[in-house]
Amino acid sequence: MADKKKIKSEASSSTSTIENVKSESVVVDVGRRRSSCGYCKSGSDTSITHGLWAHSLTVYDYQALLDRGWRRSGCFLYKPEMEKTCCPSYTIRLKATDFVPSKEQVRVSKRMQRFLDGSLNIKNSDEHKGPSSASSVQKDIIADNVHSNNVDQKIVYLSDQINSGVLTCVEQGKFPSEIQFPKASVKSVAPNKRKLQAGEAQDLVYTSNISFQIVAALRRVQKNVGTENDPKVVAEMLSNGLTNSALAIGLSVKACNGHINFYSTETQIQADATVGRPAISHGSSSNNPEKFQVKRQNLEIRLKRSTFDREEYELYRKYQIKVHNDTPDHVTESSYKRFLIDSPLIFVQPNGDSTVPSCGFGSFHQQYLVNGKLIAVGVIDILPKCLSSKYLFWDPDLAFLSLGKYSALQEINWVKESQRQCPSLQYYYLGYYIHSCNKMRYKAAYRPSELLCPLRYEWVSFDIAKRLLDRKPYVVLSDFATLQNEVDLLPDAIEDQIEQEYESNDIRVDGDEEMSEGAFEDSDDDDDESLVLPESLSLTPTEMRKDVSNIVIGLRGMHLKYKDIRQAFGAKERNYLESQLDKYMTAVGTDLSERMIYSVG
Repeated sequence: MADKKKIKSEASSSTSTIENVKSESVVVDVGRRRSSCGYCKSGSDTSITHGLWAHSLTVYDYQALLDRGWRRSGCFLYKPEMEKTCCPSYTIRLKATDFVPSKEQVRVSKRMQRFLDGSLNIKNSDEHKGPSSASSVQKDIIADNVHSNNVDQKIVYLSDQINSGVLTCVEQGKFPSEIQFPKASVKSVAPNKRKLQAGEAQDLVYTSNISFQIVAALRRVQKNVGTENDPKVVAEMLSNGLTNSALAIGLSVKACNGHINFYSTETQIQADATVGRPAISHGSSSNNPEKFQVKRQNLEIRLKRSTFDREEYELYRKYQIKVHNDTPDHVTESSYKRFLIDSPLIFVQPNGDSTVPSCGFGSFHQQYLVNGKLIAVGVIDILPKCLSSKYLFWDPDLAFLSLGKYSALQEINWVKESQRQCPSLQYYYLGYYIHSCNKMRYKAAYRPSELLCPLRYEWVSFDIAKRLLDRKPYVVLSDFATLQNEVDLLPDAIEDQIEQEYESNDIRVDGDEEMSEGAFEDSDDDDDESLVLPESLSLTPTEMRKDVSNIVIGLRGMHLKYKDIRQAFGAKERNYLESQLDKYMTAVGTDLSERMIYSVG
């Protein structure tokens, strides 16, 4: 197991063999890169970052890099040059034990619980799309929830399906779009009023007269009376699109004299009717739970090492195409592996004491499964001080569950629980916060959060930082003394404002952050891993350079301190290399530059 003392000892050694690479951080500095910005969509190369390729990286060194504003995409590490880039990105974190869930976050947890216990009614709302636009997978899951003999749930479900059919008719031009049509009302049919239809052995249990209401609305605005103004025709049109939805909950559907009727296909209901017992009774699901039980969903959360999994990849592909509008040929196995599977982090085994959690340190995938079906995957790094959230992909058919928010709450709770075993593990890192980009501001809803000062690398309360960031995008956040006395902290007001303005289903880095790696790869600048020294190099003065003598250089299979090999270079090569090492030390800090291996070939 690699620990801090061992890493420091090895990195400070003047020479070592390449065989020790697996216990050390080995990086290649690719320097500054410019690319187009995925946030402000500037259209030019306004995003400026410093990049590193990591052959290997200890979790201790990556933790230190995070605390200097770095982040990884696969094996690629990048850090915005905050004073120059178009959209300054501030590292954001919160202390898990201090976390106070907002009203919306509490609602997300309760919504998931209702979904799992079978009591969630899926309705059209501002928060999610209802069955009117649901895919077949989503309808199957919804149908599973209402398949029990719960009258209220079935009525809501059937009403939503009819409303969906009306919208489809409008979209297809069968109904005029300028008319506000009434919402469907489905009613249960009392047992003593049910009639067996001629030639059918099915029992009528629900009915709707929406067709008459639609025709009345049409006749109020249309002078010419057509076939669509006949309730029988409208009922037939709508019922044709309800067959699968009805069958999903044990019913069949048929148009009858302008009514849309739903019949039971279950033998138990027929038997109850035959012996005179009520087949369905309001309130029975709660008054007689032994007879009427809601189907419950089983949620399982698994934590696994970062490896390729076919089911995960298929879910990722579906998510990228439907949510981020990627083209199918763009979402390949190789791009997926490079982005979310490949990791330079050296896994640290649990050691049975309080320094490492039971899962170990490294890169992981947290899977969310309902009834054994994969519905979401959180890509995370577990480090000595934190759980760092990298990305989340989820089933678009379950958008109504706000899985991004729900998974973030689960990860925060995981940190709380893990801290009991590993006291150093205290924080939840949410990636980058970009105040100038509205779609990234939702991360501030996880309170109380802190932002990293881009100059002094001190953590500053978001409530204070926001006052500064409201003035300009780039701020030295630790310069908050002038605001400290005037900040009026109103947690409830701030919380409500954030929720109203910055609602989002995701807590992870935005999909556009995947572009960071590609932007570096496609850069016209030289990013070869070997040290290339041009023959004619315009040298710059060396004044004000840092002392780079203790930086460990990886060269020809050996690890050597720069001061021990300095004389091996000519004047031009030495000046060039020292200028590069100076920029590298500025980017990663003195401690890390003297601990990690700077590879030049």
